[in-house]
Amino acid sequence: MAEQQAEKGSIQVIERMMSLLDVLADMPGPVSLKILAQRTGLHPSTAHRILAVMTGAALVERQDAGTYALGIRLLELGNIVKSRINIRQVALPYMQQLHELIGEAVNLGIRHEDEIIYVERTSSGSSLVRVVYLVGGRAPLHLTSVGKLFLAADGLADVRAYARRTGLPGKTPHSLTRLDALEKELDKIRRHELAYDNEEAEIGLRCIAAPVRNDEGQLVAGLSISAPSDRHNPDWVRPIKATANEISQALGFRQPLRT
Repeated sequence: MAEQQAEKGSIQVIERMMSLLDVLADMPGPVSLKILAQRTGLHPSTAHRILAVMTGAALVERQDAGTYALGIRLLELGNIVKSRINIRQVALPYMQQLHELIGEAVNLGIRHEDEIIYVERTSSGSSLVRVVYLVGGRAPLHLTSVGKLFLAADGLADVRAYARRTGLPGKTPHSLTRLDALEKELDKIRRHELAYDNEEAEIGLRCIAAPVRNDEGQLVAGLSISAPSDRHNPDWVRPIKATANEISQALGFRQPLRT
């Protein structure tokens, strides 16, 4: 009985610590003990004791004015977590859900210099396996929906430098091999946060892609649906965007508030 009560007390302390951290995270600057107690519903003496322990562990920092702020240890722990995040592992459950919803292949690609590398894929039993979309497969940025997302994130000078380096080679009659056509396409992608491959990498294959962002808002991957042209569905816009956003949130991304 005593052991159960001790365990219950320990859990309660952890819950109170978390409530204090949540309030500190929500406030733009250092917070007084009075406000912390009011926001958490804790008695000031209880809040003070817990804050003292958290200050000793550098989870909280006590300011000269007797106010409190989040401590440096949280930053250290956050950086450790961030360094251990594996985008493939985070994304795969969401990719599988999307695959079950639409029944087509879902791909995750990252940028490496002037190419896209596909790091994860959910196979579609009803479509042919395309070499370019195998895990580990590579493709030029301008020929793929995922690659175009990364080019759209670049500035004009960087896009033109890419065009000079690569020469914008084509693989099909639909490939964008002219800089003006590519720039026009990238403008659309920036406006809609969505990219397409209309048989530009391979005849008979169409793709749609949405961006995946990290906790700093940086584009770190692209999520795409690939399917034979006759099965491509314009209604995929909503689920591909929603899934990419879910993965982004799992990586720590938070949509900025619009004013």
